Amino acid sequence: MEPQGKEESLPFSQSENVGPHLSITIVGASGDLAKKKIFPALFALYYEDWLPENFIVFGYARTKMTDEELRNMISRTLTCRIDQRENCEDKMDRFLKRCFYHSGQYDSEEHFAELNRKLQEKEAGKLSNRLFYLSIPPNIFVNVVKCASLRASSTSGWTRVIVEKPFGRDSESSGELTRCLKLYLTEDQIFRIDHYLGKELVENLSVLRFSNLVFEPLWSRNYIRNVQLIFSEDFGTEGRGGYFDNYGIIRDIMQNHLLQILALFAMETPVSLDAEDIRNEKVKVLRSMRPLQLEDVAVGQYKGHSKGGKSYPAYTDDPTVPNNSLTPTFAAAALFINNARWDGVPFLMKAGKALHTKRYYKKLVDEKLLY
Repeated sequence: MEPQGKEESLPFSQSENVGPHLSITIVGASGDLAKKKIFPALFALYYEDWLPENFIVFGYARTKMTDEELRNMISRTLTCRIDQRENCEDKMDRFLKRCFYHSGQYDSEEHFAELNRKLQEKEAGKLSNRLFYLSIPPNIFVNVVKCASLRASSTSGWTRVIVEKPFGRDSESSGELTRCLKLYLTEDQIFRIDHYLGKELVENLSVLRFSNLVFEPLWSRNYIRNVQLIFSEDFGTEGRGGYFDNYGIIRDIMQNHLLQILALFAMETPVSLDAEDIRNEKVKVLRSMRPLQLEDVAVGQYKGHSKGGKSYPAYTDDPTVPNNSLTPTFAAAALFINNARWDGVPFLMKAGKALHTKRYYKKLVDEKLLY
């Protein structure tokens, strides 16, 4: 690996390293998810030396922006681990120098061809892999994949696409989306991701669940009366209701984030911790779930209120939300799993916006102990 000081010699065509390049393109780079989650996650990987020596990150969105403006935007959300801050600013500076930007329409092959030329310039004819991270609404997934596949695929290495949730609005639209994506990609090129599973709380659940033999005999209906999964936000849509109103809190949070955690919590010990074995056990849980009954569900929508002398608007006061919207911003449901381990144990799932506190947690109510 080259000494860190030599990284100042970018562009990468001058690098002496022989490993393949990795070109990451974040589509929807000007959005909140990219700014608050994706760029910081990439920096964390770089900080811990998990990214290859030769990599670049391109932001792609409709917003007009220069490379320097992109760097200024994402620098405000980058953080370093507490135990290694002595070289944080240097690391951050080197990471930002690997970040670039291209403005274009999501359905323009011409604009993706322009992106391709910029990528080729940075890759300088070396063996290069390309990863496209789609931080955009699902209704434009196919347009982007088509343009990227036809005009910006790698000619020397692999090309892969990561798609964020929600992957369709329902089962039918999800299947149709998969069919359309496979017109341009093979299944092994498509990676569907739920970023919520990367939270430390969720990752620790796996350790607690499968690495601690003390809990195994207690992890069942014999000792646990109910399980509560809570997602509470203390803010509303705040001008971003255009997306949310089409999906609502159940599709936005419960059927992906919270249902994934439920499956991870309730599944049997997998053969291994490989992704496929974990997936198989999750599927068994989902297939064992009792069909949801209307009397086991409550939904609501936040209204205008005052707190601490400050007034907060109602959901329908948001200018991006229709005045007559009935989209739920809060939902609670009692779910049941019909198997030997969890028969009769309610899994209480709650999610809402504009609530009193911001917190994400799970709670087990044991016959004797409260976790």
